[in-house]
Amino acid sequence: MTQARLNRAVARATGEDLSTIEHMGFSVVDPDQVEHDPGPALPQVVDWDALDADRVVLFPVCQQRLAA
Repeated sequence: MTQARLNRAVARATGEDLSTIEHMGFSVVDPDQVEHDPGPALPQVVDWDALDADRVVLFPVCQQRLAA
């Protein structure tokens, strides 16, 4: 598959403008060659409890009253 065909296919599938897709730099990779992966794999799940525990609480006094 040529780069032009890939760009057109991605543009059709996403509904984005072809120039936007060309700017993003999509490429065809061989899934057997992992070393060509441009970045780390993203997590497939979100631990909402852990995420909530890391958030800043603006009014901790109000939350203490609600818990009582």
